[in-house]
Amino acid sequence: MTDGGAPLRIDRLVVRYAGAENAAVDEVSLDVPAGSLVVLLGPSGCGKSTLLRSINRLVTAQSGSVHIDGRDVRDVPPTELRRGIGYVIQAGGLFPHLTVARNIAIVPELLRWDGTRIAARVDELLALVQLDPANYRNRFPRELSGGEGQRVGVARAIAAEPRLLLMDEPFGAVDAIVRLALQDETVRIQRALGTTILFVTHDVDEALRIADRIVVMAHGQVVQYDTPLRVLAQPATPYVEALLDTHDAVRRLALLRVSDAMRPHSGEPGGARIAPGQTLREALSEFLRGADTLAVIDGDRPLGTLAFDDVRRALARAAG
Repeated sequence: MTDGGAPLRIDRLVVRYAGAENAAVDEVSLDVPAGSLVVLLGPSGCGKSTLLRSINRLVTAQSGSVHIDGRDVRDVPPTELRRGIGYVIQAGGLFPHLTVARNIAIVPELLRWDGTRIAARVDELLALVQLDPANYRNRFPRELSGGEGQRVGVARAIAAEPRLLLMDEPFGAVDAIVRLALQDETVRIQRALGTTILFVTHDVDEALRIADRIVVMAHGQVVQYDTPLRVLAQPATPYVEALLDTHDAVRRLALLRVSDAMRPHSGEPGGARIAPGQTLREALSEFLRGADTLAVIDGDRPLGTLAFDDVRRALARAAG
């Protein structure tokens, strides 16, 4: 497994395409802590994918710098740099003529891992992305669903244990239900491995659902960089306010947990049950179904109760 994530520092980075009037990335500075999942959010053309691709030098910056784990990426040969960074794109980017196992094994083979280690790593990763190795290692990409292909793409990206993973609109080509499952899978893997992830999307709900921190971009610049809840509660500009529709209280509820709002209770609470880790949005659904009070239960252990007024108070605190 990875030895934790790598910190990433971007300092006054400028990328300008030939013939373009304005810079695609314009004096961007960003510090990404090791082991965090940071989302680059904004509409098409705002510079988020260009910024991502400048990190692994698929795009050349005219000025500024990128440091991964304290090392300037310009001091590393591009091929060596890219072998040490995971990269996931929309639709997975799998090689159609190679089996799932061979797709996952590409970078370890280039790094000259021995065959036994590679085979073990392939099976380990297929299990990690919840695909049965016995059923999937010998399949070809054409035999996979869209969601399965994306899971294999993630497995391939982390095969050589990179400490930094770049994900460029990775789930845009799959349906909504599969997309939610892949989002959950990404967060689960990130928590398990401690990998630093930079994730590009234009989908506000996706960003709010998975991010530790969100970078809101416009016209090649960073407009706001903060936690999802603070971006919603304290938008830096009218642009951020409009992009995220920050007046939507239900979106804020999706970022708050039952444990943030419940009242401790010493006895055995009655009524419908909810877990402390569930969101207040899920709690609201229970209230709309007719529940007056929810019993907060962790496994079999009662922790407290949650009423609709508790939800309102938590929402007011978050807005303040």
